[in-house]
Amino acid sequence: MKISKKSKKARSRLWRRLPESWQISLTPLARHLDLMLVDHGFIRSIYFNLHPISDKMWRSAQPSPTHVRRLARNGVKTIINLRGVNASGHYELEKEACEKHGVNLVSFAVSSRDMPKVEWITGLRDIFNEIEYPAVLHCKSGADRAGLVATLFAFVHEGRELNDALGQMSIRYGHIKQAKTGLIDHFFLSYKKRNEESPIEFFEWVEGEYASSRLELKEEFMTRGWASVLVDTILRRE
Repeated sequence: MKISKKSKKARSRLWRRLPESWQISLTPLARHLDLMLVDHGFIRSIYFNLHPISDKMWRSAQPSPTHVRRLARNGVKTIINLRGVNASGHYELEKEACEKHGVNLVSFAVSSRDMPKVEWITGLRDIFNEIEYPAVLHCKSGADRAGLVATLFAFVHEGRELNDALGQMSIRYGHIKQAKTGLIDHFFLSYKKRNEESPIEFFEWVEGEYASSRLELKEEFMTRGWASVLVDTILRRE
């Protein structure tokens, strides 16, 4: 029997709504289904993408309750959730596991496909100064948002050279700078270029020049990025 386009669209809409319907009840089964299937937790049960940033901060993918328990047993005091508070199984399970094992959960949402907002950068600085260590920061896969915040932590809180801190945004962790997620790289490289022209303190730049030119810098990257795709990949110009 041939399925009509209308039926296919209806099924697609239903599938997209399934996680939301699971979230309404948030039963133990629904939470674990959301974590393992909808949020791809089955992949993270094999590869957690856990790496040290320093002796007091680590980065990872979304932790399961089992991961939280192991982290707590290894002395972790704080988990920074870069996905924010949301009505989902993975968040509820993480929250419950942190409460159970005495880990402080700090939720602070950022995006990997946008030029970082000023309030993200200043807010994260405050979090770094206030939390109890050792700590782990995570997003979904541990690649892009984790890379942004790991770089910021190494550069701002640890005082490392920016070139060294930028190593946190690498294909090693799954970060692809050629895609839209390269906006993160563009943010730090824009500061690097400006600082090399005339030294300026990072937060002075963030809260001043960057705040007023953020959208222009975003457009600069997007125009250049999509042009490169068109010219190099589609048209294959020499």
